[in-house]
Amino acid sequence: MSRKLPSIHIGRPQQLAALLLLVFLCECLFVVSRQSLSADDYRYARCGREMWERPSPLAGYFTTCGNLNGDGTFAYRVAGLPLTTQRLFLLGTDLLRKPENRLYTSGTLNGSTWEARHELVDVKYLLHLPFLFFALWLGGGVWWVSRRLFGNEGGFLALGLYVFCPAIVRNAVTPNNEVLAMWGLYGLVYAAMGVAHAMQGPRHKWRPRIVLLTVALGLTAAAHLLAAGIGFCAAFFFMFYLAERRRSYVMQILVYAALGALAIVFASYSFRPAPFSYVFTGGGARFWFSLEGARHFLTSPENLPLSAGAAVALFLWIMVRRSRYFGNTAPLLMILVLSPLITTQTISRPWLWALPFLFTFIGGVFADALETKHRRLFLAVTGLLLITQASLCLVSLPALAR
Repeated sequence: MSRKLPSIHIGRPQQLAALLLLVFLCECLFVVSRQSLSADDYRYARCGREMWERPSPLAGYFTTCGNLNGDGTFAYRVAGLPLTTQRLFLLGTDLLRKPENRLYTSGTLNGSTWEARHELVDVKYLLHLPFLFFALWLGGGVWWVSRRLFGNEGGFLALGLYVFCPAIVRNAVTPNNEVLAMWGLYGLVYAAMGVAHAMQGPRHKWRPRIVLLTVALGLTAAAHLLAAGIGFCAAFFFMFYLAERRRSYVMQILVYAALGALAIVFASYSFRPAPFSYVFTGGGARFWFSLEGARHFLTSPENLPLSAGAAVALFLWIMVRRSRYFGNTAPLLMILVLSPLITTQTISRPWLWALPFLFTFIGGVFADALETKHRRLFLAVTGLLLITQASLCLVSLPALAR
């Protein structure tokens, strides 16, 4: 008997969430339209295309960017894929012309992978839009998780804070591994919780979620090893807590997920053992502790409404017992783990990875407060928080393009 596909219902909540994400898209497109290509953009484009098109790299190196010691391959591949796709499209359409009318008689664009950039069009958008896509995906994930845990009010507050966060916009419009690590880590943690919940049911429901967990862990590792390591430890902790009578399976599932993740990272290095070995020796997961990054974010004028909301949510979590349950506590624990970390081998910002968890935490605690007799007061506070944060974000957009 054939199994029916689940129906997709698009109701008012989904439409409003899509509208908020459309606002986020417009914000980012406004910033991208005012940007100019930088040296980093060209580096991501060149080395990303080298990964896909396999030119002859410098002797002993994976790409002309080096062996990417500690710097994940994911962002380079994301940046290079649209450019490589357009190049292949240009070659394919050229082959449809008569031989005497072809632009590229040698079959290549000027015979070089990276010297053909002048043949490509809209390079700025081809480079930046893939990262915007992952940021939109993450925003949808924050809304979906928060709404599933806390209802519509918690989901829309979390998504609203995400959409109007200047730090999110800033990292969504440039090639970087930060937004990919943030996307992967958030998905990894909640995929692990999904596996733990599925373990309470029949085994045939485990497999799809375990595959999702494996892919999330592998792509997170391809973006940043430290994010993957933290996500793996968090997955073990949360799965062990939630699995209850099936706890003996947790370590087995995570071992298989780790092996699959290693295969994904190996594939990201084009199955070449020499550069892949730098995953273990490059020091990409080395870290230390400092609150400077988190302090700078929370005290920045453009984030003051968000900081105030976080302070109120933390106060309520401490003082109101009904707020101290797993759905609120899990993102708070992730915030406490990620906020004080700094990397010592690479330039990255682990406090940025904590932001989706921060939005989820605020949304959950405020959703609980909206169910009390003080609902009107917290509705006013929530509305004021969102309006103020949105105003500051929109005013700061021109500066984000510099």
